[in-house]
Amino acid sequence: MPKSKENNMGYSPGIYEGISNLDYHADPALGSTSLKTLATRTPAHWLYERDHPVHKDAYDLGTVAHSLILEQDESAVEVIDVEDKRGAKWTVPADAARAEGKIPLKFAEWEQVKGMRDAVMTHPVAREMFTGHRAEHSVFWEEDGQFLKCRPDAWHPTILVDLKTTRNADPNEFGKTAADYGYHQSAAHYIDGVKAATGEELPFPFVLVEKTEPYLVSVVSLDAEAINIGRALNDRAKRIYRECFESNTWPGYPSTEPVSLPMWAIYKAEDLLGLNTETEITF
Repeated sequence: MPKSKENNMGYSPGIYEGISNLDYHADPALGSTSLKTLATRTPAHWLYERDHPVHKDAYDLGTVAHSLILEQDESAVEVIDVEDKRGAKWTVPADAARAEGKIPLKFAEWEQVKGMRDAVMTHPVAREMFTGHRAEHSVFWEEDGQFLKCRPDAWHPTILVDLKTTRNADPNEFGKTAADYGYHQSAAHYIDGVKAATGEELPFPFVLVEKTEPYLVSVVSLDAEAINIGRALNDRAKRIYRECFESNTWPGYPSTEPVSLPMWAIYKAEDLLGLNTETEITF
């Protein structure tokens, strides 16, 4: 594996303030998104996504919400008073805004983001988590010759906090959401990154805010088992990356043995064919 000086854009292990999102994401050190892809999809997916980054308008809403809630910063937003994002009334000013490094939003989207901000800042627990914090400081560290990075949303002396905009902030649904989006891997990665940089292992709660009115907010933490599973998946991702880097091969799906139908399909076929579910299907 290459040493750190060869594997990033000049950042030695440490904590950095003021690195832009663009520069942070451009650095090839492995972040949590890369680890999720490597652990749960294939190296070929990771390589393609690294070389073909995709921008979606849906990301803009979350980016602006983070700027507004974490730093009270409105400077990166260009509000365009249009009903929808079709035609020159949107594309011309939107393209001009992006050329200046700004994020274009419809007026309705801007009102939506401000509604989320207000909901978070009036929530008694969430408000404290986004007051007096260090916002989006970048952490770089080296592990067995592998360069890694993370960027906690909010950092207090005794806690790290992650902000998520979501369709459903119900804490009872968060376990499924975390599994679907790999939040257990993110939490483990951020906890371990900050520990590598400071020697301190800090708790990592999530502040969830819904993207539709009334913009309900909840504060949720994953349990130790979830964090440990996330850490094991991250270790798997790092191992896969090392093996692929050393061999310069980035494979897709592996070959498999003959594949069985899922049990629900077998039961459905038995029912349709009038077979006794206790007997084996033979043809």
